[in-house]
Amino acid sequence: MLLNNRVFAITGGASGIGRAAALEAARQGADVAITDIVTREAAEPVLEAIKACGRRAVYLQGDVSAPETATRFIGVITEKLGGLDVFVSNAGICPFHAFLDLPPETLTKTVGVNLLGAYFMVQAAANQMVRQGRGGAIIAVSSISALVGGAYQTHYTPTKAGVHSLMQSSAVALGQYGIRCNSVLPGTIRTAINEDDLSNEGKAQAMVGRIPLGRLGVPEDLAGPIVFLGSPMAGYITGASLLVDGGCFVNLQ
Repeated sequence: MLLNNRVFAITGGASGIGRAAALEAARQGADVAITDIVTREAAEPVLEAIKACGRRAVYLQGDVSAPETATRFIGVITEKLGGLDVFVSNAGICPFHAFLDLPPETLTKTVGVNLLGAYFMVQAAANQMVRQGRGGAIIAVSSISALVGGAYQTHYTPTKAGVHSLMQSSAVALGQYGIRCNSVLPGTIRTAINEDDLSNEGKAQAMVGRIPLGRLGVPEDLAGPIVFLGSPMAGYITGASLLVDGGCFVNLQ
């Protein structure tokens, strides 16, 4: 029970990596708060699964790119669950597009959700943790794309590099309050964000061929690392980044 009686909150928690992490946090003893852009009805299955673990579940529908969503989310968390111990910034989008004709609105939306949304949420969570005075843990879901390029991701990779950098700087800014900040960098994980891209079986197999463990990732592969970084077992880890990519990055040669 790595998160026994702690409050765990995550953005983009209704599906994919966020859902897997939320469920693992509940299994590890945490009450869980989720925000996502989908309706409550769409999020109900994960909320029921959390409650089936004997834990409380809270949901807020909202767009992380709007600063007021962060304020509302922290307000709901403190009202319903009494505080905040572990916060995960996970919400993100990746609308694949070529560079030379990338529409400005696609760039603006990607930066708004992935980078500004992470900033607003992390800042609000950090302020709540400082008010509580008992420290805490913040984890951001960055990407292997923070470290490597992609021809159809020129608008996406800078946001993930920014999230990675945000955790490094936040670790310095918040260490004095006992708040640890770390990032996880997933490789290719089968989620809705890349469903269309991976529908090309030839491309999917080419990706697998670069991965020493011989398979693409699944959302559950991120749940354990996220929970670990939020737990007391990682009590002296801050400003770090953890690649969760099956070994892909070290095999890119």
